[in-house]
Amino acid sequence: MDKIIVKNLKIFAYHGVNPEEKENGQNFVFDIDAYVDISKPCLSDNVDDTVSYAKIIKETVRIFTVQKDDLLERAAQRVADGLFEAFGRIQKLRILLKKPEAPIKADFEYVGVEIFRERAEEK
Repeated sequence: MDKIIVKNLKIFAYHGVNPEEKENGQNFVFDIDAYVDISKPCLSDNVDDTVSYAKIIKETVRIFTVQKDDLLERAAQRVADGLFEAFGRIQKLRILLKKPEAPIKADFEYVGVEIFRERAEEK
């Protein structure tokens, strides 16, 4: 299946289990693969026939910053749910949510979660 890709989307937000994380905030980084049939826009060259990556970015920022979550797992799931709701053409999502500034005394590039979700079947 085709996909629309967003890599290294940096968002400043207030997620974490420690009180200072919700108070001071920190940077988070998203990689998003949105699986969409893009055969029609390949022929039409019309943005209305696809899912705009600009709109995916805007919606991700909105969803991710609207509330404060303790867990990355919860925040990633909220983003997936919101993207499915906003864009009916998205059939599957892979979301990698990275937390490069996690308050852990160790030398690491990032910690994070990666989720894979499919649109629920219509009943």
